[in-house]
Amino acid sequence: FVTILTMKLALISSLIAGAAAFAPAPVAKTSTALNKVAFNPEMAGEVFDPMGFGKMHEIKGAFPNMFPNPQFLEESEIKHGRMAMLAWTGVWATESGLHFPGAPVADDWTTALGVWAREDPGGFGIVLLLLSIAEGEGVSHAGDNFRGVSKKTPGDMGFDWMGMTKKLSADKLERYQTVEKKNGRAAMIAMASLFAMKAIPGSVPIMDMLGAN
Repeated sequence: FVTILTMKLALISSLIAGAAAFAPAPVAKTSTALNKVAFNPEMAGEVFDPMGFGKMHEIKGAFPNMFPNPQFLEESEIKHGRMAMLAWTGVWATESGLHFPGAPVADDWTTALGVWAREDPGGFGIVLLLLSIAEGEGVSHAGDNFRGVSKKTPGDMGFDWMGMTKKLSADKLERYQTVEKKNGRAAMIAMASLFAMKAIPGSVPIMDMLGAN
């Protein structure tokens, strides 16, 4: 049995990530998804965007601000990558037997959210409220990046109470930002594979080979 901690870990950790994520040191320019990037040597520094999502805001004839600016897309990618890394960790932590004593029990991690909400509505409501506050603060702190006028660095929540970024050189800070972005992408694919495995049996052969269920 997998306890409801599967969802608790993912949701609570997402709240923590929103506040304690790396706060990059001030830089002279704000990166966008359309510039040459150092974090993608596999594509010779070019952004991999075969569908042209990063250029949708340039479509002529569309309503003003109908499509998001690359600032918004990059911010969203980093945020969802962080949540996916935490969610992946939460799933495997509970599957490995790490649980809070007394937590509600679910037969499967995919049903854990509903079980938690039903059996512990108070705890569920508190975490949901805190997540809503964190999300609202994150959106307001990001500025109007949907229109591309934000002045902040994507992914910078302005919270670095340990002063970690101040101890890093510019090159090392950029490397950590690169590592975070790439691992976030891998985690999003990993979580998508978990949901696909559950929704469509046999759709992720490697999971069957590993004996996942």
